[in-house]
Amino acid sequence: SPCVYWFSSMKSFNKMKRLRQALQKLQAAKHPDQALIGKVEGKIHQLEKLHSQAAKKARPPVTDVSKLKAPVAADAADGIQERMETNGDAPSGPQFEPLLPGSGRLPAPPGTAAAAAAAQSNSTGVAVADTADFASLDGLSEATLAGLSDMGMSSMTPIQARSIPHLLQGRDLMASAKTGSGKTLAFLVPAVELMRRLEFKPRNGTGCIVISPTRELSLQTYGVLQELVKHHNFRIGVVMGGTNRAEEARNLAKGCTILIATPGRLLDHLQNTEHFLYKNLACLILDEADRILDVGFEEEMKQILRLLPKKRQSMLFTATLNDRTRALAKEALRTECLRVGVDDKELAATVDSLEQGYVVCPAERRFSVLYTFLKKNRKRKVMVFMSSCLEVKFYYELLNYIDLPVMAIHGKQKQAKRTQTFFQFGSAESATLLCTDVAARGLDIPRVDWIVQYDPPDDPKEYIHRVGRTARAGASGRALLMLRDHELSFLVYLRAAKVRVTEYEFSWSKVSDIQTQLEKLVEKNYYLCRSAQEAYKGFVRAYASHALKKCFAVERLDLKAAAKNFGLAVPPLVDLDVRASGKASARRRVHGGATGPGAAIKFKKSGQRKAVRKLHN
Repeated sequence: SPCVYWFSSMKSFNKMKRLRQALQKLQAAKHPDQALIGKVEGKIHQLEKLHSQAAKKARPPVTDVSKLKAPVAADAADGIQERMETNGDAPSGPQFEPLLPGSGRLPAPPGTAAAAAAAQSNSTGVAVADTADFASLDGLSEATLAGLSDMGMSSMTPIQARSIPHLLQGRDLMASAKTGSGKTLAFLVPAVELMRRLEFKPRNGTGCIVISPTRELSLQTYGVLQELVKHHNFRIGVVMGGTNRAEEARNLAKGCTILIATPGRLLDHLQNTEHFLYKNLACLILDEADRILDVGFEEEMKQILRLLPKKRQSMLFTATLNDRTRALAKEALRTECLRVGVDDKELAATVDSLEQGYVVCPAERRFSVLYTFLKKNRKRKVMVFMSSCLEVKFYYELLNYIDLPVMAIHGKQKQAKRTQTFFQFGSAESATLLCTDVAARGLDIPRVDWIVQYDPPDDPKEYIHRVGRTARAGASGRALLMLRDHELSFLVYLRAAKVRVTEYEFSWSKVSDIQTQLEKLVEKNYYLCRSAQEAYKGFVRAYASHALKKCFAVERLDLKAAAKNFGLAVPPLVDLDVRASGKASARRRVHGGATGPGAAIKFKKSGQRKAVRKLHN
C-alpha cells in the first residue's frame, strides 16, 4: 500500500542520513581503513536507490482529508506539487527570463479604493474599515475571487481588511493579530495577485516564499493555497524536513511560483540546491514570526535574509510582538513599512466567543480529573496540552490501554506519523488529541470544542496560542486550565496580558477514583511502568525549565503527589543541571523521599543551594 512505501521511504532516508554523518566523521578523522569508508559509501548508494524507489510510490497516510476545512492533498509531503499545464514546464537548468523592470511592485490604478487607502496610510499604523467583502477590493482577479468563493469566503476579517489593500499596493507590512483571526489569507491573497500581475512563469524560478515555523503549519498553508489558486495556472510547492529532499530539489529546478517552506529546509536548498533559481524573488512572507524565533531559527533566518534578493515586497505576520520580533522585522522589512494591528492595545488577547476557566486540583488527583473529563466528553473534540513528549507518549499508551481512545502529536514523532494524526484529528467529528506545544501555533483544526491545559504553559503568550486552537473564525469554544495551589499567581500574569479566566465549579464527588487501579496497572505492566518513569522525569525536567519561576518553582512541587498521576507509588530519581552563573553550575537530584514542597531537592554541594534558589526567585 502507499503507507507501506511511505514508511519504507522514511526508514531508508533516516538510515541514509545517519550513514552520511558517519562517513563525514570518518573522512574528517582521516580514517586509515579505506575499505570501511568504501563499504559505507556503497551502503549509502544502495539506500539512495531504495529511498528513491519507495518515495515514488509513497504518499503520506491521510485519512479522509476531504472533510477538512482547508484540505491538503495527500501527496503534499512528497515534495513540490506541480499545478502547471504540460506546456508550462520549464527546463531544469538555470535558464530564465528577467522579470518586469524595477522592484516588481505594481502600483494600484489611480482613483481606486486601494490607492485611496494607501494615500491615507503612514509608517506607524493605518485606519481602514474593519469589515468588507473580498469582491469590493480593487485589483482582485476573477480567478482569485472564484477560489475564495469555493472556500466559502466572502467577507474579510479585520486583519484582512486592514492588510490586503496595502499589500496589493506593494507595501511592506508587519501585522500583529490574535491567533485564529485569518492571517493566512491576509498574506496569501496579495501574494497570489502579485504573481498574477507579474505574469510569473516557472522559467523565472521562485517568485514568492512563505516561511512557516513548523511542518504542520506549512502543510496547512499549502492546503489553503491549493484551494486559493485552483483557478490560476500556478505551480506551487512545499519543502520541509522529513520529506524527500532530492525530489524537492528536482522540482525546485523546474520552477515554483509560490513556495511554502520551513526555515531549516529552505536554508539547506538555498545553500546546496544547484538549480534553485531564487534571484527573481518578488515577495517574502514570514508567518508566525514570533514562533519562528521561539523554536530556535533565529540564526537560520539571518542567513536566509542575507541570501535572498533585497528588492522584494516583504510581509511579517505574528500573533505576539516583542523585541526579538521587532529586530527580525527590522532586518526583513523596509524602513517605511506599515504596522497593522500593533497598537490595538485596547483589544482583549483572546476572542469573545472563547469561554475560559480554570480549576485548582489537588496535586495527586490531576489525572483522575483529566480521566473523568475526557470520559464525559468522548463525543466532543478535545485537545489536551502537556509539557513534554514523554508525558504525551505515556498518557497516549495508558488511555488507549484502558479503552479511552486518544490520538497524540509530539516533537519526537516521525513526520509521517505527525501528518497522519494531524489529518485524522482534523477530519474527525469527535476525538481527543494529546499534544505538546508543537500543535499550539497557527494550525487551523476545525470544530475544536475544548482546550485542556493539563500542564501550565510557559507564559501568557503560550497560553494565548494554546487556546487559539478553538473558537476560530467566529466559532465558539471553551478552555480549561488546570492549576495546583501554589500556581495561582499565574492568573495575575494572565490578567496583565488581558486574558480573563473564571474559576469553574467542579463536583469532586463525581471524579472517578481510579488511583488504586492505576498504580496496580502500572506496577504489573513492565512497559507501562518504564514509560511512566520516563514520563515523570520528563515532566519534572519541563517543570524545572519554566520561565516563570515565581509561579512554577520545582522546589514547591510535591513530588510524591506528582508521581501518583503517573501511577508511581515511589518517584524515581531525576537529575537536573541548573546554570547558576557564567561558570558555576549546580546539579540537583530530585528524589522520592519528600512529602512536601521544597524537601525533594538535594545538592552535591550544599553551598550551591543559595545560588540555585536565587536563580529561581
